[in-house]
Amino acid sequence: MARPASKHPTDGELEILRILWANDSCTLSEVCEALREDRDVATTTVATMLRVMLDKQLVKRKNAGRGYAWSAAVTQEKTAGSMLGKLVDGVFDGSASRLVAHLVETEKLTEQELAELESLVDAKRRTVKKSRTNKGARR
Repeated sequence: MARPASKHPTDGELEILRILWANDSCTLSEVCEALREDRDVATTTVATMLRVMLDKQLVKRKNAGRGYAWSAAVTQEKTAGSMLGKLVDGVFDGSASRLVAHLVETEKLTEQELAELESLVDAKRRTVKKSRTNKGARR
């Protein structure tokens, strides 16, 4: 019995999405050309992948002469959020703080990256604090 198709893009589909996100829309030959910068791919394979991605609603197409113009149907932010949510749920039991702790403890973060994380945390604290203050003022 075949497993059901995942709504999340595969590694190959992510490669194609990155090309479409960077270029708004591309023909099949343009997608193939961009992929061939890193490795050899068959046009038929890429065409099949795009049709599968169309079924998964990851891409959309419109007629463009003899072929199609392909574009992303999902944003990079939505895709990242969905895939990160799957990772957090599957590996870190739904705990985003465990993911961040893992990154801080095991990854070689530069001083700049650590400063960026601190800045993001500080900004989030201010937003949460402001939200709580506004809720208290409405009562």
